[in-house]
This record gives sequence, structure tokens and C-alpha cells, in this order.
Amino acid sequence: MDILRFITAGSVDDGKSTLIGRLLYDSKSIMIDQLEAIGRQSKNREDGEIDLALLTDGLRAEREQGITIDVAYKYFSTPKRKFIIADAPGHIQYTRNMVTGASNADLAIILIDARNGVAEQTRRHSIIASLLKIPHVVVAINKMDLVDYSHDVYNNIVIDYAEVARNLGLKDVTYIPISALNGDNIVEKSDKYPWYEGESLLHILENTEVQNDINLTDGRFPVQYVIRPQTEDLHDYRGYAGKIISGVYRKGDKVVVQPSGIESSIAAIEKDGKEIDEAFAPQSVVLHLKDDIDISRGDTIVPTGIQPNVTNELEVLLCWMDNKPLVPGNKYLLQINSRTVRSSIREIQYKLNVNTLQKEEAPDKAGLNDVVKAVIKTAAPIAWDAYAALRSNGGAILIDETSCVTVGACMIQ
Repeated sequence: MDILRFITAGSVDDGKSTLIGRLLYDSKSIMIDQLEAIGRQSKNREDGEIDLALLTDGLRAEREQGITIDVAYKYFSTPKRKFIIADAPGHIQYTRNMVTGASNADLAIILIDARNGVAEQTRRHSIIASLLKIPHVVVAINKMDLVDYSHDVYNNIVIDYAEVARNLGLKDVTYIPISALNGDNIVEKSDKYPWYEGESLLHILENTEVQNDINLTDGRFPVQYVIRPQTEDLHDYRGYAGKIISGVYRKGDKVVVQPSGIESSIAAIEKDGKEIDEAFAPQSVVLHLKDDIDISRGDTIVPTGIQPNVTNELEVLLCWMDNKPLVPGNKYLLQINSRTVRSSIREIQYKLNVNTLQKEEAPDKAGLNDVVKAVIKTAAPIAWDAYAALRSNGGAILIDETSCVTVGACMIQ
């Protein structure tokens, strides 16, 4: 059973947490003790109904303010698929949280309040979805019950958002009218929308094809761990464990180990303790090479053919996530997949306005939630691909060496 990772995003009070709560509630993915707990927390509501938003708004500060501050992750499954949900905050000052939640998402649900239409935050979140190359977008037009289920209101919002999607290059966009509070078109289709010919939200989520999003052409295998048992029975055993992030690997294939450029060939492939002849993304396997060469964690095994870039200088689009500003000359650890190297910020080239996508003059420093174009110098070469070409090998993070906190998210250009 495959997994769909998706994120919900929208303006404050658009109903993101309620939508997720409704998905979990109507798909019977809530434990009895959870249901009892939120029932107790909802007892002060005048209508006596359960506040489904409490399923994701777990922090007390969030509940007191009625907003989602951090990214709340929830897991549920249906007979067809498993799901990982990231509920991103709607406030403008939490851009970093949406970037965190969206970095591995296969699909984004952009919520729009039917009363307000396409708002500034709608565009902002859509721009971030575009920058992060999220392959599928569902535009859920919520609170349709508050506009009398108007087909005209729905159509006008679809027309407005279609222009946004066209300008941002969003390709696979699906529109759906919903009421998260009432459960309309969430798990089952509602008869209150006779003019809507599409499917329910859950049906869309269950049937969105994600396998076609996986690159099976450009092989990339970052080594996570070198297995050397050094026992009597396995004296000569040397395996390289990791996850194939793209491409196909076959026994006998010639490969190049990057960034060293040393060549060899695949002697064997193990999966779940058994030898196989072929493996492909996103499987986790152990590779054995014909030659006994020096390979360590962070090296990338690549089939001969299209090779990644190997440099010690990167141009990146960077979302800054720390309260301490980003200043040229600052030093951080840069991690891309399993490879971690020391690095320094050489320069900031410009600031990106995430409301308009306009390039603004390079600031002296980048503050929390700023998105900037920067040049990073690394202490050792790394193997990378442009984020737009191969998302799985084009994203990196910056880590503060002292606190070990992730302070920046990078999309390599």
C-alpha cells in the first residue's frame, strides 16, 4: 500500500484543522480515547457539537488563539492508501512552517473561504507550493454552506484561481466545493451540490497517482550506512545501505561513486535480506559493488549516464527559519540527503517577494521567514541536481553547528 503525503494550507480561519478533523472523523480514523478527549474539550460549545479542529491543534497556545502555529502531522489510512497530513499555519509570519510541511508533500490542499475568494495568503501559499514543485494541487472552496451553495460563487473563485495557477505554472489542479464543518464532499459526495460533477475529497486523495511523479531515469543512491559485520561467517561482507531516491538499479550495472568519481559495477542487490536482480525508487536496499573501494556515508552511487553536478559552490533559493538573521560569512552545516558538510554563506544576491515573486534588492541580512537567493560555499564537494529537475536530490538544509537546529531550507538552482 503506497503513501500519499499532503499538506493543507490557507488563510487563517479558512477551516484547515476542521477539514483534517472531518477527514479523520468520517473515515473512522480516530481512537475512542481521542474522541472522548476532544469531546471533553468541546463541552463549552453552544451547539454541543465536537470541535474537530482540536484533533490537530494540539498546542495549548494554539487553542487559546484559535489558530495553528506549528505544523501538526496526522496519520490515517483507508483500504486503498496510507496518508500523512501536514496542517500548516495560515498566518503570514509562519512561512517557514509551511515550507517545512510542504518539503516532502506529494499534494497540497489550498483552502479558500467561499465568502472571501482568492486572498493574499492564498497566493502566498500557492507561490510556496510552486517554488517547492508540489506536483498536485487541490483547491478546496470551503464554507459553501455560508454562501447558499452558490454555483456562481464557486465558478468565480475557480476562474480567479485558474489565473493564479497559470501564472505560477501549477499543472495538475483540481477544484472541489466543500463544507468541512458539515462534511459536504469530504468523504462522501453531497447532494447539496447537484451542479458539481467531480468526486469527494477523499476519493481524489485515494486516487491521485503519485508513482508517475517518481523519476526512474536518473539513478541516485545516497549511502546511509556502510555494513561491515567483520565476523567469521561474513569476513569479506561489505554492503552499502540506503534508499534509492530516483532511478533503477540492476545487478551488473556500471556505476560511478560521487563525489570521488570512482567507477565500479553492482555485484549484488539485497532487499529484505534476499538477493534481487533489480531495484528502483523509492525502495530501501543494500548494494554490493564489484570493487573494494573507499565509500562512506553521504557518498552517492550513480549509474553511468546522466551524472549529478559535483561542486563545492551552490546557488540556492533559501527560506530562512531562525530568529537570528542570516548574514553573509556565517558558517553552517549543509545537509543534502545523507551527506553533511561544513559551509559558509558567500553572498545574498536578492530577496524574493513571496507575494508577487518579484526580485527585490539584496538585503544586508535575511530575517525569519525571508526567502532569498544565496550563494553557499562548501568545504567539500557535493553531488547535487537542480531542484526543478530532480526534487529528491535538489533540496538541502542548513544546520546551526552549535545548537544543531535547522535554520534554513534550500532549493538548489
